Parts: sequence; structure tokens; C-alpha cells
Amino acid sequence: MASNALVEVTDANFDSDVLKSDKPVLLDFWAAWCGPCRAIAPIVEELAGEYQGRVTVGKMDVDRNGATPMRYKVTGIPTLLVFKGGQVVEQLVGYRSKDDIQKALDRHVGTSTSQPSVVAENVKTRV
Repeated sequence: MASNALVEVTDANFDSDVLKSDKPVLLDFWAAWCGPCRAIAPIVEELAGEYQGRVTVGKMDVDRNGATPMRYKVTGIPTLLVFKGGQVVEQLVGYRSKDDIQKALDRHVGTSTSQPSVVAENVKTRV
């Protein structure tokens, strides 16, 4: 993992690093042999830097950690789960754009600037 902002999550540290986190967590379930996982990896690394201090971004290798993916019924990869307060609040399966992932994160980060602009866009669209 190239970025210092990324956390390696394992079955052993999942509860402490994800479920007990005091901020939202984006967890990328991946495997080395998975092409779409390799394609989304740079996006996840970028987001880890951009959201540093506001969101914990972690990666879990499903080949080395079987219990957690089974617990959360991860049957396809890449799967991105957003946890907040120890609960899954978003699930993105398959390759997703940076914009899609940012929208999922922004719904749970509590940024005051992003919510009004989304509302304003929706109002403009309806008019």
C-alpha cells in the first residue's frame, strides 16, 4: 500500500480499527488477482489522502482474511463498505468512479458545504 493514509485491516484488528472507530470508515475488500480491484486501488488511495483526518480508509485482502468478508456477506470484489458508528451505512460492489465513492462518503462525513450544494442541484434539476 503506497499511501500512509491507508490502513491495512485484518480479521484481527477489524473490531478495533473499523467498528470502534470514532469516524466513518471506508473499507475496500480486494484481492491481488482481481483486475477491477487493481483498477480501483488508485482511487481509494487518492480518497485516503483527500479525506485524511475525517475518514479512515482501509483495505482488507479477502484471500488472507476470510472471517470478516463472510460476516458481511462480501461475495464479489471489489466491495467498498462505509461504516459509521460500527454499522454498515453504504455498500458499493464492483468498480465505481471516484465521484460515486465520494458521494457515498460525503453522506456520512457531515461536511456542511457538500449537503447544501446537493440540495441546490436537486432543486435546479426539478425546475
